[in-house]
Amino acid sequence: MTDDPNKPQSPWKLNSGRIVLLILGALILTYFASALLGGLGNYQQLKKAAQDAKAQTTTTTSP
Repeated sequence: MTDDPNKPQSPWKLNSGRIVLLILGALILTYFASALLGGLGNYQQLKKAAQDAKAQTTTTTSP
């Protein structure tokens, strides 16, 4: 079986450009899902809790 170079590519055949687009799409979907689940809000809460814990340990350990 010989491949005809003039034959158009199938829209479902994976080539390097389509693989890159699939990977980028998966990254965007992951980012979007984490944003919907409150990713940045949870980060802010974690940062505030860490600051509060650090402030509490400095006040209890200082003489």
